[in-house]
Amino acid sequence: MPSTSRTSPLARVVDFPARRANAAASDTASAFRRLTDEPAGHVDDWGRDAGMFRTVTTLSEIRWSVSTGGDQHLPARKGALIVVNARRFALAAVYSAFAISRAVNRPVRFVGRPDNGPLGALAQRLGGLLDHPDEVGGALRAGELVVCAAAATSRPREVGTIDHAIIGAAIHANVDVFPAATTSSPFGRRARIEIGRATRQRQRRRGPLAEVELADHIADDLTLLLSEMGDINTGTPLDWLPLSGLGGN
Repeated sequence: MPSTSRTSPLARVVDFPARRANAAASDTASAFRRLTDEPAGHVDDWGRDAGMFRTVTTLSEIRWSVSTGGDQHLPARKGALIVVNARRFALAAVYSAFAISRAVNRPVRFVGRPDNGPLGALAQRLGGLLDHPDEVGGALRAGELVVCAAAATSRPREVGTIDHAIIGAAIHANVDVFPAATTSSPFGRRARIEIGRATRQRQRRRGPLAEVELADHIADDLTLLLSEMGDINTGTPLDWLPLSGLGGN
């Protein structure tokens, strides 16, 4: 049932009744599908167009050459939330969703599409979701993989604020949350994604406090993953520029 977005009074949230979402999640045969099995022209319940997705992801390889690691940690059929760090203007959630889709051969959605206008419609057809817990939670309950990004920063090793309400949607949907560190070059095509093991709640809590604590733990795990990753280098003096996303903090 559509409801009002927290970001705009005009936004329409795709939020199915709980019985429908739970039924889809319990029937793994119907919830799970491969990219290569989607027929041209297929549009799913969230407005994602399979044909357009394939075309745009192919074109995106002109901009990004992404290597993906750790995808074996993701569930083969169930839903999951994947949280990435984001460098300002890098569109980390978008290229991460595209790259992970190719790696696991499953549709992967990203959080943060505009709620109106032509860009919003395009993002929806590519798998974009509103940054609203109802829409994200509905997708997770239905067995979808969803990427959301921490707040963008200008420093490559810094993890921005993680929206605890989106984390809460994953908790209520009873799905795992995975940290995924990203690095990219603002001056080139190379990018990398490293997916870690699921972040677990260290204490069983309920309510907003559980969301906030899990968001903090995910930020810690992302920071650790980033520290273990090597920088993307160009082999030029650009690598020494501060705040470039390449060689320095």
